[in-house]
Amino acid sequence: MIGVAIAILLIILLCVRLYKNAYIKPGDNFPPGPPSLPLYGAYWIVLMRQINNLGGSLRTLAKDYNTKILGFYLGSYATIVIDDPELIKKGLYNEDFDGRLDIIIARLRSYWKKLGIFFTDGYFWHVQRRFSLRYMRDYGFGRRAESLETVVANETKEMIDMARNGPKYPTENELVKGDLICLQHYFDVPFMNGMVHIFARTTLPRSEYKVLWDLAREVMLFQRGSNDFGGAITLTPWLKDVLPGYSGYRDMRRGNQALLDFFDKFIKQAMATHDVKYDRHFLDVYIRKWKEEQETVRRTTFSEHQFQLVCTDYMFPASSAVQAVLTFLVERLLLQPEIQDKIHEEIDRVVGCDRMPTLDDRRNMPYTEACIREIMRYEPLVPLGVPHRAMKASKFGGYDIPENCVVSFNYLSLHHDKETWGDPENFRPERFIEDGQLQVSKDKSLPFGAGKRLCAGETFARQSMFQVFAAFMQAFSVSTADGKPLKQPMTRIQGIITTLPEFWVRVTPRF
Repeated sequence: MIGVAIAILLIILLCVRLYKNAYIKPGDNFPPGPPSLPLYGAYWIVLMRQINNLGGSLRTLAKDYNTKILGFYLGSYATIVIDDPELIKKGLYNEDFDGRLDIIIARLRSYWKKLGIFFTDGYFWHVQRRFSLRYMRDYGFGRRAESLETVVANETKEMIDMARNGPKYPTENELVKGDLICLQHYFDVPFMNGMVHIFARTTLPRSEYKVLWDLAREVMLFQRGSNDFGGAITLTPWLKDVLPGYSGYRDMRRGNQALLDFFDKFIKQAMATHDVKYDRHFLDVYIRKWKEEQETVRRTTFSEHQFQLVCTDYMFPASSAVQAVLTFLVERLLLQPEIQDKIHEEIDRVVGCDRMPTLDDRRNMPYTEACIREIMRYEPLVPLGVPHRAMKASKFGGYDIPENCVVSFNYLSLHHDKETWGDPENFRPERFIEDGQLQVSKDKSLPFGAGKRLCAGETFARQSMFQVFAAFMQAFSVSTADGKPLKQPMTRIQGIITTLPEFWVRVTPRF
């Protein structure tokens, strides 16, 4: 009897302790939110609401708690999610929130150090981001450049030729079969070779496109290995040793290593042939600065591993995100065929069929440009953005935000706010057009973020997506592989970015 009584007492004490832990907060004025459960905190509750739509789940929870800022624990991490459009904008420009988390995903991709640009902060991040953007601009990144525009146009021609005239090399049968093409990797090469050109002033020839397709598939493994919050591997990093496959660790490491290996070859070749008197490309510029600092600076931020990570950080979106945007847009054309008709009418009227669309046509093709903007609003690739870190304790939105708190922004709330958009549930490119002209001021979406953490590749992405999509739509009409109307959107795959599974569409040449 004594043993039973002790057992009951222990259970009661355990329940009391769990109850107290469930409602513990990092401060009295921390935002309201769901309780913490053992091991993963409120992550369980977020997943239970909508496991494949964390942004939607958090919108619901914010409404349940009647708050614009949701506060809870993710494992041991104090976390806030900003769920109000105006507060999201203020938060993105708040330099107190410009930090990044020191998590396993960041470490595994950078030789278990804090390297790169994407997952670093402070002085290191500032120096590396400023230097890379300053000199990459000279080679076409972040501004309009004829050489880059020509590369993207030439690679797009090859992409179109592949579908129009059939594969030229056996490996192209992976993505083109008769009049069918496989998305999203059909769109890979123009974006990826564009970035190769920026870095090394070269491109991979069509005979080597498979190298880029394979690399893009490996990158997708990394992107799908986790979710907006980093998933279980972030909250319980020991899973990498216990369940390396199930936790996503194996795929993330494999995908990242493929990118490191890809750039390692370019870097080693550039180093072997480098001449300090002449910069051939961005790789030379980085090597020169790195060697200078090795001789003159005691603690430099430049190193060979950092060099690799700079390249991979800029290539990641170019090998996955921009293609995902266009793939979502093609799916939307299958769901709403009238949009395709309007795009074709605009292209025929402005460009015709005797030349490819160029960036000069962009201002005269408001509907095509509006479609690209609308799909990024309608389908935010990273619904919660990349998590930020509060670099010091501060007040925000009337609440106390502790130092090192995880700060996430619910872009789904911003992009689907009824007060802002009127009918956010509808895909309607016309919302950005007035009197036949594109009104950029009407675009309140922030697909690339804002503030100092604004995605550095925004200009490259917007320009190259227009080039590729306009040329693709000039060349083809798109329909489902089986010829039947697409009635429902396809299943989304939630990862670091949201993507669609590989699927085949039929392309019919228009001339």
